[in-house]
Amino acid sequence: MPYVLALDQGTTSSRALVFDRRGRPRSVAQQEFSQHYPRPGWVEHNPHDLWDSIRRVALGALAEANLTRRDLAAIGLTNQRETTLLWERRTGRPLHPAIVWQDRRTADSCRKLKAEGLEPVIRRKTGLLLDPYFSGTKLAWLLDHLPGARRRAARGELAFGTVDTWLLWQLTGGRAHATDASNASRTLLLNLRTGDWDDELLGALRIPREVLPQVRASSEVLGEVTALPALRGLPIAGMAGDQQAALFGQACFRPGMAKNTYGTGCFLLLHTGEKPVASKNNLLTTIAWRIGPKTEFALEGSVFIGGAVVQWLRDGLGLIARSADIEPLASRVPDNGGVYLVPAFAGLGAPHWDATARGAIVGLTRGSSAAHLARAALESIAYQSTDLLGAMEADARIRLRELRVDGGATVNNGLMQFQADLLRVPVVRPHTTETTALGAAYLAGLAVGFWKTREEIAALWQADRTFRPIAPAAAMRRQHAGWQRAVERTKDWCP
Repeated sequence: MPYVLALDQGTTSSRALVFDRRGRPRSVAQQEFSQHYPRPGWVEHNPHDLWDSIRRVALGALAEANLTRRDLAAIGLTNQRETTLLWERRTGRPLHPAIVWQDRRTADSCRKLKAEGLEPVIRRKTGLLLDPYFSGTKLAWLLDHLPGARRRAARGELAFGTVDTWLLWQLTGGRAHATDASNASRTLLLNLRTGDWDDELLGALRIPREVLPQVRASSEVLGEVTALPALRGLPIAGMAGDQQAALFGQACFRPGMAKNTYGTGCFLLLHTGEKPVASKNNLLTTIAWRIGPKTEFALEGSVFIGGAVVQWLRDGLGLIARSADIEPLASRVPDNGGVYLVPAFAGLGAPHWDATARGAIVGLTRGSSAAHLARAALESIAYQSTDLLGAMEADARIRLRELRVDGGATVNNGLMQFQADLLRVPVVRPHTTETTALGAAYLAGLAVGFWKTREEIAALWQADRTFRPIAPAAAMRRQHAGWQRAVERTKDWCP
């Protein structure tokens, strides 16, 4: 059994990858699915689309590699986090479309709970902010708005889950109703210190414990496949939210190690050890993973608009025809010419958390060109990540030694070099960039002995390229100060 199958269920597509013992992808299959926007601020998925796309890509990846069940040791699952589903236990029928993590329908509920003074309790117990982003208020909304749902949930007739739980239920034919600690820590309902659902928080949101899944380790056998004949009996042995899985796939196993995923947004996670670190800088404290009896933690910060700023230059302004055109355009000028682009299109995330902020371009002169704007857009991704990391280092009292990076934007060498110059530490791009799926595979493989230890996994990690600081530190401090001045001009814009 020389391979592990990883299933990666994302926000816009599902992917399946087969990895060998060296952590190298043997095959990959991908399928997009529809997004639904029934009202402004609402984002939904059809739960059947999530399951059907995962089923198809799992079989597709096997077929591409010409493998059978006998060639596989285990399955690892990773998923978009916070997306919320509710279904009948007896039939498995979803009662409502999945409410996606981006959905903002519970904003008023969050404001009401804040007014009632609940946010400090949530912050202390869960490490999260009271925000519609997380699953708890989404589940409360479903129980409030579906006729009889709260009563049925209390009788044990309904099951709640994030996407990992839904897929596990489907794969096992309803035999397993569980989540892992990393996903559970994103619900507003899990007490980080006990590692279990918190009765005070459940009471505040009026959520019956009977509807919740069991909280399990991120690396253990959670069940066996029954729903796919081609994979019947295969153990599902690893499960983690996508960003935590990427941290594991980057082999960030020690406190002080960090990864940044550069996608549409950016997700920066810093491993902080076996005790949760409370943030004083508006970051999130989250469970990285639970393996055996040991739970490890991370600080997390999100950049709302990362690579999406390049898409805006392409689709909104028509400045470039393809996203790949941004690097050659930006390289036409030696610097930004004093131009800063703050892409606060939907407000500012951590460490600012200003929903009233809006985007701005400052420092324009008659000599400013399209190349300066392109360079300012790319630099904004690195500036935002630098601000996050500075807040993390202050919270954790840890000095970063290197930053491991992944995601589509890391192919841009200019951006990676600028990031290294800003941070003053090496920025390392790995040889295998499929780190999210790889992390799920590693967690599953550890549980069944496919890989014996984390040290063995760490030895498999290889750098593709290391970007070291080369620009003068004083010059980078001046440029960062200019960015910070620009950010201040975007705040408190909307009433």
